[in-house]
Amino acid sequence: MKSARSNDPEDSGRDLSEEIKSVTKDCHVRAESTQLMLDYQKGRITLPQYQLLLCSLYEIYKALEEELDRNSSHPGVVPIYFPQELSRLGSLEKDLEHFFGPGWRKKIVIPAATQRYAQRLRQIGRESPVLLVAHAYTRYLGDLSGGQVLGKITQKSLGLSGGGEGLSFFTFPGVQSPNRFKQLYRSRMNSVELTGPERAALLLEAVAAFELNIQVFDDLQKMLTLTTDTSNQTKVKVPASPVMQFTVGICAALATVGMGMYASYR
Repeated sequence: MKSARSNDPEDSGRDLSEEIKSVTKDCHVRAESTQLMLDYQKGRITLPQYQLLLCSLYEIYKALEEELDRNSSHPGVVPIYFPQELSRLGSLEKDLEHFFGPGWRKKIVIPAATQRYAQRLRQIGRESPVLLVAHAYTRYLGDLSGGQVLGKITQKSLGLSGGGEGLSFFTFPGVQSPNRFKQLYRSRMNSVELTGPERAALLLEAVAAFELNIQVFDDLQKMLTLTTDTSNQTKVKVPASPVMQFTVGICAALATVGMGMYASYR
């Protein structure tokens, strides 16, 4: 992982949001260049890809939002705590129920890299809550920035109805103007009081947040690729239900590569 420290003496006077943008620039490009995201941007998203992505996002936001709630009175978290405007957990639950039915909690699959991401969020929530700022910033503002575009791509690619079923994750009913809200959020984040070591640690954590996201995207792509290859080789018949097709296929992939993912990213 690259160091988040800068040799520019003027950096000490820069806003935190600008520093994060600077130190994560390379990681941002790499995240957008993963095969999963490239396919997404070209409108080549498939139903199994989207379903598995929702599973991962649910686990990540469950950890993030539970830790933000638990630390909502922490001085480093208070300025960027906007549960009514930004909470994604309820939206993801609606989407998962749409695709998997009422018993979705027993059907979803959580890939290894996603589990590591959630574990990291739990760890810093316990040990250094101010570092949650880095993850909240990269996740929420990223979703606000690309949500509408990705939502339209998903709807068109999967042929989903215009009523929004299965697309709740991409909507922010509590945010009337995404651009103005992002400005507010950056301003509030820049107001967080940090010591020198805390600021350096937060910048490193912002880089780590992008690295964790890249690992998640790569993990999902490898699992889905293996599922497709295995299906083509074995020609095993699975139930006609899309939910069962997804569950059987992904469980087969998870059983094969799950432990390998833990070792390969350490």
